[in-house]
Amino acid sequence: MKVGITCYPVYGGSGVVATELGKALAARGHEIHFIAYSLPFRLSHVTENIYFHEVNVNTYPLFEYPPYSLALTSKMVDVVRYEQLDLLHVHYAIPHATSAVLARQILDEQHLPVPVVTTLHGTDITIVGQDPSFAPVVNYSINQSDGVTAVSDYLRRETLDHFDVDRDIEVIPNFIDTERFRRLNKEHFKRALCPNGEKVLVHVSNFRPVKNAQDVVKVFHRLREEDLPVKLLLVGDGPDRMPTEHLARQLGVYEDVRFLGKQEPIEEILSIADVFLMPSGSETFGLAGLEAMACNVPVVCSDIGGLPELVTEGESGFLCPLGDVDALTDRTRRLLTDEDLHARMSEAARARAVDVFDIKHIIPHYESYYERVLAQAEVAEV
Repeated sequence: MKVGITCYPVYGGSGVVATELGKALAARGHEIHFIAYSLPFRLSHVTENIYFHEVNVNTYPLFEYPPYSLALTSKMVDVVRYEQLDLLHVHYAIPHATSAVLARQILDEQHLPVPVVTTLHGTDITIVGQDPSFAPVVNYSINQSDGVTAVSDYLRRETLDHFDVDRDIEVIPNFIDTERFRRLNKEHFKRALCPNGEKVLVHVSNFRPVKNAQDVVKVFHRLREEDLPVKLLLVGDGPDRMPTEHLARQLGVYEDVRFLGKQEPIEEILSIADVFLMPSGSETFGLAGLEAMACNVPVVCSDIGGLPELVTEGESGFLCPLGDVDALTDRTRRLLTDEDLHARMSEAARARAVDVFDIKHIIPHYESYYERVLAQAEVAEV
């Protein structure tokens, strides 16, 4: 099968999932063509069966804002035509699904039919999509796609509740390679950061305000006030990083907090973590939490969105009311001070990641879905 994949190629869950999906499909013999404005973050280099097509956006004095969506449409048309793709799989409703639907219409006139599969990831539905200026386009793009998937049942329900969708939405959860994401022996690294045997808290995000990174610092501060020996590692970058750093200084804990910026491979950092904190105000799945679980790290997170589908309360982690710093602190303290509880939850976190969300379980689901969409498209042509 020849599949074109379009995603945002930046540091973030949707781009990571789209890239890892393409790599896994290529390893299973499919021919994968990434179509984006730059090389996807997790695609460090192209390999056999993987191709990259850059979308170039020319600037003209007429355009105050370069029309990326139209440039993407043109590139999709070219790649489908000359590479003879079987299917376009786009991640995010706007502008990717919109561009793909328009590309399909252009190709239909050239008698080159190509089905479009759209995967909904989160803010394209829960935030951006519900903006009145975008909602009609999102609604149209979803309904005009030949297949639609969502990364959690929560996101599926949000889509059906807020849009006039007249088609089925298949839930295919996010996934990871649990052979890559596993606890590594990094004791030398941990001893360098924690010379006195301190425990390690980790938070990974793009530091948007919705991730509530400042709540992580508040939890850490409370634990330090109790004289618990603990360090905090914050991974990622974004608009809320500076306010979070400022808060750490205000609370007097900055010396025991490391702001590491964007890091790869993240599994090396997760391998020294004792607890993963995720106090997000909105998560449709929680890929960073899954990566932690695969590395035997229990997750303490908000009880919102798709997180209850990922974290089993009291088994692989704890779910806390949104914004409840007291509850976040209490659950984290329990994990740091009860060795038996921590060991039990660490094993359960790893087991859930392997048994439910490993890539080998999810990729066949996507292949099967592609085949169904292609079969339906063939019937429609007759």
